[in-house]
Amino acid sequence: MIIRAIKESERAAWEKMFYAYADFYHVDISTESVNTVWGWIFDPAQDFWCDVAEDDNGNLVGFTQYQLMHRSLGGSMVCYLSDLYVSPDIRGNGTGRALIDNVVQFAKENNVPGVRWLTQENNYAARRLYDTYVSKSDFLLYSVSV
Repeated sequence: MIIRAIKESERAAWEKMFYAYADFYHVDISTESVNTVWGWIFDPAQDFWCDVAEDDNGNLVGFTQYQLMHRSLGGSMVCYLSDLYVSPDIRGNGTGRALIDNVVQFAKENNVPGVRWLTQENNYAARRLYDTYVSKSDFLLYSVSV
């Protein structure tokens, strides 16, 4: 398996995974939203990246999207891993770990002191992996739609 930056020619494969990721979280996303996110990935003015997992046959089987985020209490940036998706038929084979490790390596190489992410409380399969990195924090997410 190879972890690498997504290519502009791979939009169809990315979209398929991105919609599956949204379905997993029961989120309806618009074409406009998908276009916006795709634009962020390739806009050099945006600190937003998408890396993919490519299997031995050249198929994209997962992705992670991450960005820089200000951390005021540390006076520094942290890397926020905003999205992680692995095709259901290969979950548990190390793809998720490889994608997370790639983001952690990005943070190390860019002197970013930490990587953060969120998941749903009941996403137990993913949490088994995440708990191997660090215990969950005691912070709760509040999200206000406007």
